[in-house]
Formats: sequence, structure tokens, C-alpha cells
Amino acid sequence: MKDETLRIDTLVGDHAQKLSERLQAHRAQLFPPNAQRTLRTFTSGEVATLLGVKDAYLRKLHLEGRGPQPEIRAGGRRYYSPDDIQALRVLLEQGAKSPGTYLPGRREGDKLQVITVINFKGGSGKTTTSAHLAQKLALDGYRVLAIDLDPQASFSALHGFQPEFDLLDGGTLYDAIRYDDPVPMRDIIQKTYFTNLDIVPGNLDLMEFEHETPRAIVTHQGNLFFTRVGEALASVEDDYDVVVMDCPPQLGFLTMSALSAATAVLVTVHPQMLDVMSMCQFLLMTSNLLGVVAEAGGDMSYDWLRYVVTRYEPGDGPQNQMVSFMRSMFGEHVLNNTVLKSTAISDAGITKQTLYEVEKSQFTRTTYERAIESINAVNGEIAGLMQESWGRKDGT
Repeated sequence: MKDETLRIDTLVGDHAQKLSERLQAHRAQLFPPNAQRTLRTFTSGEVATLLGVKDAYLRKLHLEGRGPQPEIRAGGRRYYSPDDIQALRVLLEQGAKSPGTYLPGRREGDKLQVITVINFKGGSGKTTTSAHLAQKLALDGYRVLAIDLDPQASFSALHGFQPEFDLLDGGTLYDAIRYDDPVPMRDIIQKTYFTNLDIVPGNLDLMEFEHETPRAIVTHQGNLFFTRVGEALASVEDDYDVVVMDCPPQLGFLTMSALSAATAVLVTVHPQMLDVMSMCQFLLMTSNLLGVVAEAGGDMSYDWLRYVVTRYEPGDGPQNQMVSFMRSMFGEHVLNNTVLKSTAISDAGITKQTLYEVEKSQFTRTTYERAIESINAVNGEIAGLMQESWGRKDGT
């Protein structure tokens, strides 16, 4: 018999409170309040791969006293911090034959790259893809701004922010795009423990934009809603090479404003029939709504749109059929590389980390290497598209 006295709002609120307290305790256990979250150091082999040079060359620089001096551990193993990697990039760029070999970001006349990562269906790997993309671009020497537009704030949690504790006084993009008394964009940008990566975290405040926009449309308050994200970004565009926006899994005013600000769109797809059917409906809605925005004067021109296949299992026959189906329909709009489904990615997420953060010794070598190779291949392909947008082929 149904309990007539049960109030769903009270019950859900009670569960949210208990879960929040448990998550806070979990975070305190992983990262004590007085401990600052830091990024691990990288082996000389990892750094050589990132820079595209031989490990022997890094050893030569070290012995000659040029560039940052690595930490020497047992067996003479050399380890570099993220700041060291950036310092090496600056040093090597000075003697590079081709400009941008080691510092591949914007040059004079290049526009800011704004990549929105979207999908209507949860579980498509959208946030994981966004986080790995932003972090790898930062490791590659790009100046990156990551923006969490999802009120659920999973991207923020991956970078050490727990919204209900860390953002009690605001601090999301909503503060910069709200209709009443918006704050300067620079006031809400926060540094991360990743060299070259800044973040605008998210929380439930972002929902206010969805609630306020209909009233603003009726009363003609402020600029049109779809211009507000782009205008906020314009005030800081000189500080960055690329912006990565992790959008909410719904097509509201916030997502449409982010799409209006974008120069490129990345759609994550889990290759299962139900997910692809859901994506079909999402694309139809996106087309209809953005068509209205375009008619109202919104800029709907993009440098590129790509579908990235995520959580892919190469040995799964139906998934292979679905990927072939998508490639036959969308051609070059599907990235050549895929993000493999991997226990390494999911296990890293348990401790709110990405594959770039975890110590690879925590996994079997083949498990880690297969996962990181797939992630790196996807991110490398996206970086190539950015370079092409700047008019450079093969990074030249």
C-alpha cells in the first residue's frame, strides 16, 4: 500500500543531503582540506613523446644544464613537472625551424577556437571526452579555458570542485551572462592544477539562465540570449587559444547560446541503436531551434562538426555495424579515431581523475596503453582540425 504521507520533495532532499555529505567525506579522504591538488610528474619518456623529440635529446639538454632540471629518482630516472614541460616548449620553440612546432597555439590573425561538446543522451562519454580534450591540449602547449555548462557539474568535479561546497557564492558562467548585473568574465575564471588550463566551474545556478531567458525575451531585456556566451568569451579571447565547453545533455537556452558562440562542434556518440536513435531526435531538434536562432541573426557558421565514437568495443559486432552505418552516412564528419571503452578510464574516474592524471602503474600496462593511445589519437585529430581552421596543414 502506498504511504500517503511520503513527500517526494522531502525524500529526495534527504537523499541529496546524505549523498552530499558522503561525497564530501570521500573528497576529504582523497584530498585533505589542507592539501592542494597537484598534477603528477611525468617521466622523461612521456615528456619526449609529448614534445615529439627523442628521450636522448632531453638527457642531453639536462647534462648541458639547458632548460628545467628534472627530478632524478632511483635508477637515474628523470621526472618533469607540468611547468617544466611548458618551459621546455618555450626553450625548444626558440630554435625550431618551423614556427609553432612546440608552441602550437594562435598566432597573429588567428581567431579563438571555441569547441562545444554536446549530446542529448547521458552516458555518451561527453564529460570524459571534454576533460581529456582540454587537458591534452593544455599538455600540448595550448592556452585552454574549459567551461562547465552542465548544472550537474561532473566536469568541475573531475577538476577538484564540489559545487555545493566550493561555489556557495556563485562563480559559474551564469554570473557573467545573467541579465541583471552580470560580472566580468575574468572574475569567474579559476586556475587549475594543470599548467595552461583554466576553468569556469558549474553548478545549479546555471539553471537560472533557463528560467530567466523567457522573461527577458518577452520584456526585451538585455541583448538576445544567444549572443551572451559569445560576448562573455570575447572579453577574454586574447588570453586563450581554445575554449572547450561541456554542455548539458539538453537543448535549452544555455546550449543554444554556447552553440552560437562556437567555432566547432563535437558530438559524442555511443554506438548502440538506442543511443543513435536518441541522437537522431536530438539532431532534429537542434536543427529546428538553431534555424530559428539563425533567422534572428545568430551566427551559425562553423569551421567543423565531428561525431566522436565513445565507449567503443572493437570486438562487439553490433557496435561495429553501427560505426560503419554512421561512417557511410556522415563520411568525414565522423572522426577516424574512436575512444575505446576501458576499465582504465572508469577506474580513474572513481578518484576524480583522468588518464593524464593517474599513475599508469595502477593498471596493467596493456590496459593503460590501449586506453591512452585511443584518447591521444582522438585529441590529436581534433588538434589537427584546429590547426586547419587556422590555415595550417600538419601544424605548419
